[in-house]
Amino acid sequence: MIAIAPPISQTLTIQWPPEIRAIITPEEFAALVAANPELQFERTATGGLIVTPPTGSETGNRNIRLAYYLVRWIEEEGGSGLAFDSSSGFRLPNGANRSPDLAWVARSRWEALTLEERQGFAPLCPDFVVELRSKSDQLAPLQAKLTEYIDNGARLGWLIDPQNQQVWVYRPGQEVDCLDQPVELSGEDVLPGLILPLARIW
Repeated sequence: MIAIAPPISQTLTIQWPPEIRAIITPEEFAALVAANPELQFERTATGGLIVTPPTGSETGNRNIRLAYYLVRWIEEEGGSGLAFDSSSGFRLPNGANRSPDLAWVARSRWEALTLEERQGFAPLCPDFVVELRSKSDQLAPLQAKLTEYIDNGARLGWLIDPQNQQVWVYRPGQEVDCLDQPVELSGEDVLPGLILPLARIW
């Protein structure tokens, strides 16, 4: 299965090496990503390919504001972990290759990786993940992604929907919280002291 998100403003051509099938291995996925650096790819646990065109400018601006609050918190609290943007890929324990819009990994877990693992698709699930819904995104696939992150070891996840001013909060072993027009979000015990004022995101 190949899922291609609707283009924002133009048709995007994918350079598809002839030796790569529709269901691809992790090695083939890495080769495809290297051949198409202008696109964002994800790979499902069953080998399906998801191709996402560049985000619209409004979503990109929201993404960078989200990143600002996370990086500022990291600098202020002493650097117990590292932040990653949407161009970073992770190989989850279930075999999927995912790229959250924003992620945080505890420093101890990151430093346990080899240099080669850090330079490729890091073989771990981030401790904290954020997915930001754009106007072209369907809600159900994003909800499934958040569930997948939690099932693979994430300790906290936010799905932020600016269009409807809603946030879904995901935690291991708990029901998903759906918040309507929340004023702020807390990093809870995963990122203690992190506060995201949502008026800056809506």
